[in-house]
Amino acid sequence: MNKHVSILVIGGGPAGLAAGVSAYKAGIKDVLIIERDVRLGGILNQCIHNGFGLHTFKEELTGPEYAARYISQVEELGVPYRLATIVTDLQLSDDGHTKIVTTMDEQGGLTVYEADAVILAMGCRERARGALNIPGERPAGIYTAGTAQYFVNLEGRMPGREVVILGSGDIGLIMARRMTLEGAHVKLVAELQPYSGGLKRNIVQCLDDYGIPLMLSHTVVKIHGDKRLTGVTIAEVDDKLSPIPGSEKFYECDTLLLSCGLLPENELSGQLGVNLSPVTFGAVVNESLETSVPGVFSCGNVLHVHDLVDYVSEEATAAGKHAAEYIQSGIVESAEGGSDEKVTRVITDGGVRYSVPSLLRADHMADLTTIRFRVGAVYKDVDVVTYADGRELARLHKRVMAPGEMEQLILRKSDLISEGVPSEYRITIENKAGQ
Repeated sequence: MNKHVSILVIGGGPAGLAAGVSAYKAGIKDVLIIERDVRLGGILNQCIHNGFGLHTFKEELTGPEYAARYISQVEELGVPYRLATIVTDLQLSDDGHTKIVTTMDEQGGLTVYEADAVILAMGCRERARGALNIPGERPAGIYTAGTAQYFVNLEGRMPGREVVILGSGDIGLIMARRMTLEGAHVKLVAELQPYSGGLKRNIVQCLDDYGIPLMLSHTVVKIHGDKRLTGVTIAEVDDKLSPIPGSEKFYECDTLLLSCGLLPENELSGQLGVNLSPVTFGAVVNESLETSVPGVFSCGNVLHVHDLVDYVSEEATAAGKHAAEYIQSGIVESAEGGSDEKVTRVITDGGVRYSVPSLLRADHMADLTTIRFRVGAVYKDVDVVTYADGRELARLHKRVMAPGEMEQLILRKSDLISEGVPSEYRITIENKAGQ
């Protein structure tokens, strides 16, 4: 027989933990967290550096310390969870209301849950070499930065001693410092784009403080070595990101770490028919973080890649609260809204790549709604401007904006609907150089 649960949370990392705790505190005691690893905490377990928790707990914590705060809440509240359990299938029932979640684990075997609501919190994965089309053989010594982090921090194994890092994502920047502290020689970090993909503070603390060069507009064009990596050829790229002939340079190394972006783990979302954004590869959600499938919510890095875990927890807490409200209300509706409900679409342009949420239902909005977004290039001394059907709502001057830094604004409901519910809420950048 199938087992019933009110809210099932897929993922026991920072997002899943915060969502499960929030739903439980909001009054839904029948919550279950499913985690594929043998312990709760997700990626935080291998992030032994500090810098976590400044927003959430007003103190600086390591990744495991931050995770422990939420794990303690799960244990104290008695929120049930299953470890070493994989969700193999996610479907809707014939009536379209119940979510059928199939799980598998070594001890319990196959278990099917009927859930009234599901919170997607599966996190993200790194882009591997196969997604980068780097020519050359397949020698040992090529790792994603996260894999190297796991080896060094959890298993005490060094991937190599002479290191080149491709991509300036935050994990790569942090591993440049970590490998250096463990005695490796990090020769450089090469970045395809003309800007870094990581936080400014990580560039300073992980590269500048250790004299590690960051080579922007450069990429690996060839891998050398048969059984073991012996070196890489790096070339400069033009404004179309194509290698410039004659700019190639060989660097001897035994290890190449790839830090070239993260992808939300949305295979299960796709099985369920959730609408996905072509920009973030995460779900399209409304102000309640509800997807296009009624009663299915998304939060954390499976929704869009965050730069701070504090923001993940904040977003997941909201998702848990909204999932609880969905159960308590007994109303079945989708992110697109009911047939008689007017939906405001969030439009991003002028350099703004995307926003979360991308749909607003005025009847469901709180007085204040947090909207997070990222830009597609580096901008200096610009204005972030918001409009409701062409009517300017707010203008905020920004000294610097970069793709590696998530931005956010607070939308006041009364401002949005002061002249009726608009069909469009637009976020754009103005006063760019040359405009």
